[in-house]
Amino acid sequence: MSTIPAFSLSDQSIETGATLHWNYGTPQLVESALANDEGKMARHGPLVVQTGAHTGRSAKDKFIVQDDETRDSIWWGQTNVPMAPEHFAALKADFLAAVNDKTQLYVADLYGGSQAEHRVNVRVINELAWHNLFIRTLLVRPEPGELADFVPEYTIIDLPSFRADPERHGCRSETVIAVNFTEKLILIGGTKYAGEMKKSVFGLLNYLLPQKGIMPMHCSANIGPGGDTAIFFGLSGTGKTTLSADASRTLIGDDEHGWSDSAVFNFEGGCYAKMIRLSEEAEPEIYATTRRFGTVLENVVMDEDTRALDFDDSSLAENTRGAYPIDFIPNASKDNLGPVPKNVIMLTADAFGVLPPIARLTPDQAMYHFLSGYTAKVAGTEIGVTEPEATFSTCFGAPFMPRHPSVYGNLLKERIAKGGVTCWLVNTGWTGGKYGVGNRMPIKDTRALLNAALDGSLNDVEFRLDPNFGFEVPVSVPGVNAAILDPRGTWANGEEYDAMAYKLVSLFVENFEQFAAHVDQSVREAALKAA
Repeated sequence: MSTIPAFSLSDQSIETGATLHWNYGTPQLVESALANDEGKMARHGPLVVQTGAHTGRSAKDKFIVQDDETRDSIWWGQTNVPMAPEHFAALKADFLAAVNDKTQLYVADLYGGSQAEHRVNVRVINELAWHNLFIRTLLVRPEPGELADFVPEYTIIDLPSFRADPERHGCRSETVIAVNFTEKLILIGGTKYAGEMKKSVFGLLNYLLPQKGIMPMHCSANIGPGGDTAIFFGLSGTGKTTLSADASRTLIGDDEHGWSDSAVFNFEGGCYAKMIRLSEEAEPEIYATTRRFGTVLENVVMDEDTRALDFDDSSLAENTRGAYPIDFIPNASKDNLGPVPKNVIMLTADAFGVLPPIARLTPDQAMYHFLSGYTAKVAGTEIGVTEPEATFSTCFGAPFMPRHPSVYGNLLKERIAKGGVTCWLVNTGWTGGKYGVGNRMPIKDTRALLNAALDGSLNDVEFRLDPNFGFEVPVSVPGVNAAILDPRGTWANGEEYDAMAYKLVSLFVENFEQFAAHVDQSVREAALKAA
C-alpha cells in the first residue's frame, strides 16, 4: 500500500500533469519496471537492467552551484567544479518543464542516514520505475507511519531522458549532475546509471555532517561477536564489500557511514556490490542476493532463453553491479548501526607489489594514509594503461568530498585519538612482483591477518619497522606463511623490489605536497620522505 504524504510536489513548486506513483514498495516497482519494458526478470527473481552508454559515474559532468553558501566552504578544483547560479536557474527551469510533461513519475521519500538525530530527509523523483526501486533499496526506508508527515529537506530529480545544453546550462555535455546546496536541490539528467543518485546523497552528507563534528566515511563496517566495530576504508576493487561481508561478524553496511560520538551508522539501507566474476565459493553471502526477488542487477549478462546469469561476461560493462536491501545479508545489523570502532582498516590493492599484506599505523600515519588514499590501477582496466598506475583518491573517496580533505582528515585523527582506535593498512593487491609478474595476495591470508587484527591477537606478535614506509609490520603470525609478510623477500630480485619501492615512495611524497600546509606538524613528520 503506497502512502501519499501531506506535503506534496505542489508545496515544493513542482507542477506536473503526470500520474504520481508515491512510495511504492518493491513488488509494485518491479511490476512497473517490467510493464514499462525497463528490464527483465532473471531466474530466481532479480530484476536485470541495462544502463546504456553510462555504466559508471559521469565524474566530469558533476557540478556544484557556487554562491554565498558554497563559495568559501567547497574544495573547488577538478573534482568539485563550480556552476554559476544563472546556469542552474536555466537548468532548473528546463527540468521542471520536463517534469511537467511526463505522463508518469515515481516518487520516494527516504532517509539519508540511519542514526535518527543525524539523518536527512530526501525526496527522489524518477521517470524510471527501476531507478526508484534502486534508490529505495539503497537509502534508508522510513517506517510506514512516518511517511504521511514526511517533509523533504533535499530533493533529487532524476530524468535520464533529459538532455542538457552546455551553452545554456553551463555544463560539459548532454549529461549533467548539478548540486545546489542553497536550494537543497539535485538535478540528474542524461544518464541511466542509477549510482549517481546514491553518490549525490553521499556527497550531501559529506558536506553537512562535518559541521556537526561527525565524520562521514567512504567505508564498509561490521561488528564482531564481542561488540567491537571495525571500519574498512578502500577504493573500488580493494575488497571493501567482500571483506566486510564476513559470516562471523555482523554487517553494518558496505559503502557509506558516519562516525558520531555514540555510533558508526550506515547512511544507506542497502548494498551496491560489484558483480563481475562473482562466485558462490568466494563470496557466498553476496552471491545469494543474486537469487532473490528485489535485487537489481545492472549490466549483468543474462541468457534470454534460460534467464541464467553469466557473471564472467563483461561485454556490457566491467562495472556490473547489484543493488539489494542490506537485510539480504543474513548477519546484517537490524539497526544499521553499531558502537564506535575499535579498529580502522585502510585497504589498498598495490599493483606494484611493494606493500606488506598488513601493517600497523600510528594515528599520524593513519591520517597520512587517509589523506593519500592510495591504490593502483592495473594494465588492461583502462585504455592506455600498460603498467601499474598509482591512484591517489584522498579520504578514499575524493569525488564525493565537497570540503577540503584536511577537514575529514582532522576529524578522523580526532576520532582515532579520542577512542584509542588501532589502525591498520592492508594490501589486497600483489605480492612476489608487480602486476603481471607476481600474484594476487591470497584472500585466505588476508582474512587470517584481518581476523588476528580484529580479535586483538595481532597486537601480541613481534613487529619490525618497514624501511620504506616507517610503519610496523608483523614478523610472524600463527596460521600465515611468514614469507608473505616480507614483501622484498617474495621478489625474485631484491634490487628490483628496492627500485619499485623507491618509485612508489616518490609518488606518495609528490602527492602529499598538496596537503602538507593543512596538517599538524606531527602528521608532516609521519609523512614519507624522498630518498
